[in-house]
Amino acid sequence: MTRKQKRMLIRILIAAVLFLAALITDHTLHPSMWIVLPIFAAAYLVVGWDILWKAIRNISHGQIFDENFLMAIASLGAFAMQEFDESVAVMLLYQIGELFQSYAVNKSRNAISSLVELRPDVATVERNGELLEVDPDEVAVSETIVVKTGERIPLDGIILEGTSTLDTAALTGESLPRSVTVGDEALSGCINQSGLLKIRVTKPFEQSTVSKILELVEEASERKSKSEAFITRFAKYYTPFVVIAAVLLSILPPILTGNFLNGAVWLKWVSRALTFLVISCPCALVISVPLSFFGGIGGASKNGILIKGSNYLEALADVNTIAFDKTGTLTQGTFTVTGQYPANGTTEAQLLEWAAMAEAFSTHPIASSLREAYGKPIAKEQIQDVQEVAGNGVQATIQGHLVLAGKAAMLEQQNISVPAETKSLTGTKVFVAVDHVYQGCILIADPLKPTSAAAIQAIKALGVEKTVLLSGDTEQTAKAVANTLHMDEVHAQLLPQDKVQCLEDLLHSQKEGKLLAYVGDGINDAPVLTRADVGIAMGAMGSDAAIEAADVVLMDDNPDKLPVAIRIARKTKRIVRENIVFALGVKGIVLILGALGLANMWAAVFADVGVAMIAICNAIRTLRIK
Repeated sequence: MTRKQKRMLIRILIAAVLFLAALITDHTLHPSMWIVLPIFAAAYLVVGWDILWKAIRNISHGQIFDENFLMAIASLGAFAMQEFDESVAVMLLYQIGELFQSYAVNKSRNAISSLVELRPDVATVERNGELLEVDPDEVAVSETIVVKTGERIPLDGIILEGTSTLDTAALTGESLPRSVTVGDEALSGCINQSGLLKIRVTKPFEQSTVSKILELVEEASERKSKSEAFITRFAKYYTPFVVIAAVLLSILPPILTGNFLNGAVWLKWVSRALTFLVISCPCALVISVPLSFFGGIGGASKNGILIKGSNYLEALADVNTIAFDKTGTLTQGTFTVTGQYPANGTTEAQLLEWAAMAEAFSTHPIASSLREAYGKPIAKEQIQDVQEVAGNGVQATIQGHLVLAGKAAMLEQQNISVPAETKSLTGTKVFVAVDHVYQGCILIADPLKPTSAAAIQAIKALGVEKTVLLSGDTEQTAKAVANTLHMDEVHAQLLPQDKVQCLEDLLHSQKEGKLLAYVGDGINDAPVLTRADVGIAMGAMGSDAAIEAADVVLMDDNPDKLPVAIRIARKTKRIVRENIVFALGVKGIVLILGALGLANMWAAVFADVGVAMIAICNAIRTLRIK
């Protein structure tokens, strides 16, 4: 509990003791009113003075119709009618409800505000041979920072020295530490669990992962869902309506029945009107609906899913079509050797050696994957006359032998036949020939992420009707991925503008009330992410442009976080609807009973405080999502 909450609890306990003392005195000793009145009044003022003050202050500012005004009028009216116990009980239970609400809001807020702990206070930077502690925003790109064991990494960078394991839970929601060494990326916000690390800074503090997360969280509270906007408008018109209705309820019945000169009749209808006011307080709706969305966003952040606003959380619940980028989203985004098909007596080791040496001077990702698969030092002095044929491959003289490594077309242009069965393999193919003799084929592919298949299966199990692959790769490669993942539709060889057009076509085919989400990670995905009803970006490897354009960010690039996000969104929306129906239903019934004189002030207290507390308890469930 906060200090403010503890002070409120003490006030409630003191008021409760005074209230019980007054009740016992009144019901056992039966003294005159003037003896118990001061005790009831003391209990009332101890617990309710701030409500009265807020009502007076708001009236002076022209803000008349709020819950403070309703509670003040109703409880003071009951006091004036000598219903002392009901008056104090109303205020006491209302404050208990407010304390409970404050605690619930604080708990859900902590789920998000705990991210603020990611913000580092200092960075240890190496300058002129000395270690200096400075503010992280004073560290320039390319400077070297030192992070000791147990410290949080203050800025994004590349590890220059040291080996360690990083606790990434605050960023990704994953409890398993990640091992890192020289050359690996180190993200700000992670905790260095073992070993001293020297890191070369690659981004200024305002562009670091920590700063982006905090910025996204701060923006999230400013974007209201349709349900929240409805409740805000509802409360604006609802409160003055019930005040006018209560006034009419106290005046019209005595006049219409001809009993306007009968004081007892007036007293009865005024009492009903006061009860009507207490019942009508819209606390349950005004508090529980935003709290539900806030809790949903907090629960998502615990799972490494950043949602930029409750409007996007609500929209995610209505998604029934999801389109995916391929490279870096469903696949690992890196080329690796996945198969070797030697021919004419060549071994796999020899085939790979020829290819790696031919590609020794190339900076192409395929060349890098071949050298990485070879894994041995390359004697570059043995390689001469290297010629890169743009878009086709490489020709080089290696140890006196003419080596060709590239597409089938390059070999066929030199009258070297390539087996038809190798041409039909799925993936990027590097064909190798030595001295005009075909030696074999090396298959390079971008492997699927381990969780991609399970993610697509889980999405379909949640009732998402269509999964679509939008890829810039060849039709053969894209179809192979789509078939492996059992996706419903595939579009290949797409340029960025083609992806936008495909998405437009998908949007036009959507059922009414159903939305489309797009999941991507690259710069070329930014236009599509912006155009989709819900844009979802991969946060760890994703480009800055994609993260900026997206509405939801999966912080660890893991596709299986997507069904988790959908479940959180649907559970949150279901809880919001439950609270709206429950609160309006109970209040509607008790309002009618109160107007008919069948519900007293105690029923009014339940309809206000009781309903609010139940709705808040229900709202807190949004935090408990695995």
